[in-house]
Parts: sequence; structure tokens; C-alpha cells
Amino acid sequence: MSQGYNTAGIKVIKAVEDKKWMRLALELAKKGEGKVSPNPMVGAVLIKEGKLIATGFHHYFGGPHAEVEAIEKAKNNTRDATLYVSLEPCNRYGKTPPCTQKIIQAGIARVVAATLDPTSGGGIKQLEKEGIETQIGTCEEEAKKVNEAFLKYIRRRVPFVTVKVASSLDGKIATYKRESRWITSEEARKFAHSLRDRMDAILVGINTIISDDPSLLPPFEKNFARIVLDSKLRIPLEARILIDQERADTFIFTTSGADKQKLKELENKGVKVAIVQAEEGRVNLTQVLKKLGELEIMNLLVEGGGEVIASFFEKKSVDKIFLFLAPRIIGGRNAPTWVEGKGVEFLKETPYFDIKSVKKIGEDFLLEGYPKQTPDTHAYSFPEN
Repeated sequence: MSQGYNTAGIKVIKAVEDKKWMRLALELAKKGEGKVSPNPMVGAVLIKEGKLIATGFHHYFGGPHAEVEAIEKAKNNTRDATLYVSLEPCNRYGKTPPCTQKIIQAGIARVVAATLDPTSGGGIKQLEKEGIETQIGTCEEEAKKVNEAFLKYIRRRVPFVTVKVASSLDGKIATYKRESRWITSEEARKFAHSLRDRMDAILVGINTIISDDPSLLPPFEKNFARIVLDSKLRIPLEARILIDQERADTFIFTTSGADKQKLKELENKGVKVAIVQAEEGRVNLTQVLKKLGELEIMNLLVEGGGEVIASFFEKKSVDKIFLFLAPRIIGGRNAPTWVEGKGVEFLKETPYFDIKSVKKIGEDFLLEGYPKQTPDTHAYSFPEN
């Protein structure tokens, strides 16, 4: 009885230690957010005799992987150590050699991975063949959330779509005279702007370009694309989004009915114009997302307006929302709302959201949530009658 209790107690202590070090690996992984796409974010921690000896994370696309950085930092102190890594080590050649080789050569005795990597090439199996103790599943749900965009992109080859909205309490994004600056506080705007640094691209509709003339540049220098949906090429040639092509590429999706002369003028400015099929007078969103996936855009931020956001909901293509709510009422039957379009006919057709967090930022509130989905089809699940 006593021996069984001690064994159980040791297992509990080991599990607690595993979670402690894995959570550190996950925090390290997040440092690569917005920099490693279309690769996953990965963090690694090396522990020997209960002590931390080295850490690493994936800094940028094409750079050393987290495990390699941690092993190299530890120098020759890795034999019989335990490696905690937020994603299964790779066992294939890409821009870098397989991490499994480095782990095996370092004499690491145990590898704890939070979750499997569908692109790893069998990293865990390779380590087990070499006699290394392995464990999968520590903090698995947290790890999947960190790499939610990567896991969707690998599965479906289209971007993970985040909708960002700044709205009044009554759902308005502007007054009936189209005044929209500024609905939310400066603190909320700064946070919202920082979201761009986590993304690969930002998408808006032509009405946003015409009414607001935004530049849509990221706050920091990085690989970034600006996407405009413009079925008739109404974009003004002097629009701010058409400048600074060195800082961020601009892609315009239009249809075959667009003005051919204007198309040439845009291309002369360095703007990339893609022609897709028309769907009810708008660009075909399915084709747009497929093309963005081919361009290796993994994280897409959609900032609207209401017609564009509605089209993403109609296609069941929204993965996440950041909704900033300002404590004010705008009113007005003709004031635009953040989701417009045709709308649903019956309440049972409305997608429900899991609101994961509510934060106060300045005077405003930020809601972060996910549409409820069926895991196999990625379609919204509707509530029962």
C-alpha cells in the first residue's frame, strides 16, 4: 500500500514538473508570433537534474528551430537531459536539417512534446527508435491554441481568419454620416493596431478604402500584405494603400468585368491584381482564400467593413473575432453595423460564439471568441431548437 502511494505521488510530482516546464516552452514559442509564418511557433526548454540549463524558440522563418537553439546554448551539458518542446520535433529536411538528428547526437534521454506536428515526418517515432523516452500531450490544448493558425493552414491550405471590429454598444461602426474616427479609446486603438504585427496580411473591402483611405501598414517592419476586395476596380489611383509597396505588398482581387486600362495602371505601380470569378456581383471569396493560401498567407486579419465581414460569415470562413466595444450608443437606422449583408432568415441559423475572454482596455471592452464549429467540417454548429 505504502509503495503504491509513493509511486502515485512520484507520478503526480513528475506531471506537475512537466506542466511547469512545458508552459515555459509555450511562453517562449509565442515570441515568434508574426515572424515565423508559415512555420509554427515553437519553444524549447532543456532540464537536467531538475535544473534549467537552456531555452530556445523559433525566431524567424528559415532560422534555427527551437530545439537546436536550446541544445547549442547548453553546449556540452545535454547528455541525459530532458527536452520540453511545444511541438513534435521535425524529422525531415527543409530550410534546416532534422531536429531529431540534433537531439539524438546531444544524448538527450527524454523528450516531452505538447502535441504532434502533422508535418514533422515522424519525429517522435524516430526518437523512440533511438531509445529516447518520449511523451506526448502535456499542455496539449494550450499548445494547439498557440499554433491554431498553423494547424488550420496545414489541414486546409487556406488562412486562419481573424475578424477585428471596433463598435459601439449597439453594433455601429460609424454614424449615419459615415463618421467613424474614433469610436474606441486610444488605448484600444493601440492594441488593435498591434494585432497587425501578429498577422501575415490584412484585408478590407473597397468601401473602406474609399471612405477612410487607410494605409494599412504594420506597426513594425515585417513581411506583410494588404488585401483589397474590389470587384470593379473602383480604387482611386492616389489611395494611400497603393504607396509604400516596399514596406508591404498590395494585392487587389477583382473580376473579369474590371477596367483593363486601370488594371495596367495599378500593375505599373507595383500592385498585384488577381482576377477571380464573380459571385453575386462580388469577388468569389472561396477563390480569394485559396489564392492567399497559395501565397503562404497563414494568418489573415479582416477589418471590414460590414459587407465584407458578412461575406466571411456567409462562407463560414471566420475562425476568430476580436470585438472592441466602446461604451457609447450611436443609433440611426442608416448607420452601418459591423455585420451587414443579407443576414439570416431564422434565429436557429445564427452562429454561436464561445467568448473566451473579456478584457477592459482603456474605457472599452475587448471580447475574444471563436465560432462554435464541428471539428471535421470546420462549419459552424447551430444551436438546437
